[in-house]
Amino acid sequence: MSYQPVPANADGHGAHTPDIQHLQLQNSDNLPSPMMSPRFAGLEGSDIRASLVSSQPTIQEEEPNSSTAALGLNGRQGSNLRDSYVDSDLNEKSPRSYPTQARSRKKAIIIGAVVAVLVIVGVVLGVYFGVVKPKQNDKNNTAGNVAIGDGSSSGDTSQADGGDPDDGPKSGFVVTGGDGSTVTLEDGSTFTYTNSFGGSWYYDPENPFVSSARSQSWTPAINETFKFGQDLIRGVNLGGWLVLEPAFLSAPALFEKYSNSSDPAVDEWDVSERLTADTAGGGLDQLEEHYKTFITEKDFAEIAAAGLNFVRLPIGYWAIEVRENEPFLPRTSWKYFLKAVEWARKYGIRIKLDLHALPGSQNGWNHSSRLGKINMLYGPMGLANAQRSLDYIRVIAEFISQPEYSDVVVMFGIVNEPYGPTIGRDSIKRFYVEAYNVVRTASGIGEGKGPWMLDTHHYLCFGDQSASGYAARISSTQPCGAWASGQNTSMRAFGMTHVGEWSLGINDCGLFLNGVNLGARFDGSFSSSHFGKTGDCTPYTDYTTYDDKQKEAMKEFALQSMSALQNWFFWTWKIGPSSVSGRPESPAWSYQLGLQEGWMPTDPRAAAGKCEASDPYTSTLSAWQTGGEGAGNVPQTFLDEWSWPPATLTNTAYPQYTQTGSLVTLPGPEATATGTGVRTVDGWNNPSDTALMYVPVATCGYLDPWMGPDSNPDACPGTNARRGYAPRAVITPAPARR
Repeated sequence: MSYQPVPANADGHGAHTPDIQHLQLQNSDNLPSPMMSPRFAGLEGSDIRASLVSSQPTIQEEEPNSSTAALGLNGRQGSNLRDSYVDSDLNEKSPRSYPTQARSRKKAIIIGAVVAVLVIVGVVLGVYFGVVKPKQNDKNNTAGNVAIGDGSSSGDTSQADGGDPDDGPKSGFVVTGGDGSTVTLEDGSTFTYTNSFGGSWYYDPENPFVSSARSQSWTPAINETFKFGQDLIRGVNLGGWLVLEPAFLSAPALFEKYSNSSDPAVDEWDVSERLTADTAGGGLDQLEEHYKTFITEKDFAEIAAAGLNFVRLPIGYWAIEVRENEPFLPRTSWKYFLKAVEWARKYGIRIKLDLHALPGSQNGWNHSSRLGKINMLYGPMGLANAQRSLDYIRVIAEFISQPEYSDVVVMFGIVNEPYGPTIGRDSIKRFYVEAYNVVRTASGIGEGKGPWMLDTHHYLCFGDQSASGYAARISSTQPCGAWASGQNTSMRAFGMTHVGEWSLGINDCGLFLNGVNLGARFDGSFSSSHFGKTGDCTPYTDYTTYDDKQKEAMKEFALQSMSALQNWFFWTWKIGPSSVSGRPESPAWSYQLGLQEGWMPTDPRAAAGKCEASDPYTSTLSAWQTGGEGAGNVPQTFLDEWSWPPATLTNTAYPQYTQTGSLVTLPGPEATATGTGVRTVDGWNNPSDTALMYVPVATCGYLDPWMGPDSNPDACPGTNARRGYAPRAVITPAPARR
């Protein structure tokens, strides 16, 4: 593929850094529109934030005076979805039996829609919905000590979702423990659980949906209510696991092995094609080895032991299916998502599931699966890809809204960083409203269904570079000054606001950080860049040279950032070693490595008060902002104004799918539990949600969903124009429980 970096401004000048004005959009109408840049590379436009980032509404004209500002609502908000494909591609209502889980009126999800563009160091990013479903049973039950043999535990699990603890563990089987206890893994091996924060694990194979674990003493157990706005989100991303990114892989060799050529692999699409061609090495199935080894159960135990209570888990749409010769490994990553849910439940970690990549790409960056052009909500296949995306959102929302999963998967980000300047205000806003309707149909609306949430991404390391190190930055309390005030303002004006991504990066040094073979601005190697050399990247990429003073400064920078951001997900938990140097080469982006080497705080609570002068938000959110009284009320006039689909995509007679496909569902794990009482789990929460799914019109041919915006196809091309569908993979068996 043709691979070119983003050009500099026409006038040759670098991007400037405007004053931070939280929740106000910098002028993005004049942004350049070449090939989209990789993650973090940034667009070097004159009106884009270069090295400081704050959350900004994607859409201009919105007043940040309430949580309805993003959608332009004057009241509160109120959701239908689905994806259509060939029946054989997904399970056709394949029920499984699981221990009964009491349904609560507080069980479900709510979606906070934010039509916003984040200006991230020169990259304008779309702020997406946070679909949130806080756990319903507010019980003070936990299992902090080891329970063996008698079917009981130290905590009262009678209200725990997923089973009756009276039908307890088999005699002699350990189901729970605290610091120093022994955990048995799926393969029979064991490790010693270490958690100095009062956390406890819980897993009973006979009742696998009992949710009694707690990550720390100060974090509500999974079967207790997490009070958004009061209990703090301290989380990490599991970046590079189920969606490949060049800079954030357990094995950068997946990209490095193809980087020394005139046509390097730059995204998951490229890597998938190269692996498929490598039949001698195992073909595309080689990717599953990455899934198996990059993130494991031990990682979830370590995350809890680090004082963290959430993970943000990016997945791609190919966890559900692929179409039209898309090269991705279909459905296999869903198996590992289910494992993540099991491990999170076991160690008291809550999940924000993030749909990171949509068909056709919502931003053209490498982390959307294919670097290049935007084909979602934009161009000839923009509407068809959006219809497909809404179906995928619907399928996922129905699955995670089931009571077996809604206590663990408490947030759902429906689209990561849609590129507003290209897609446009009208299309994004209408998509968000329709997606909200889709998710609400799956989850329901009302008391306890969760708050609106605004997700923002903050980085200080791109655009114009600075030679200032960590010591100078903490002396000026740079993170506090850059972020704290805006975060407080958003909490007061919008409601629940969390930061989905941030890091310790203070420059753009790091292996493939800007993209494969693109280099870095800091050392002057950024491809086709006007940036001069600021310094040498080696002191930043080689963490073996860090001295104690450097590590302490980095730790203080982390604490100031945590204090400023308040509710956050660090990007990312883990970065694997380079196949060349043998070590991770983007160390400022790895929370785990920072803990091991001493530059990340071992207790994130130490951040309290670091930005005290910024007047941190300490009030209680209004009831309607957290899913209470008044939540979910959307004026019909608003829904009418922002009806779906956008006229800009329908007036030009672009190809569309037809809503005639059979209903399909995602599988749960194979069940071996024998606890009393079972409920049939079929992957669908709302039995009244019966709309059919979008599938190709039988008499029409379809162009490549990734064709780009410049073609001018017929609305219904002849069938001879139809691309062949990729062979349908046999549904990947769900992971069996031991």
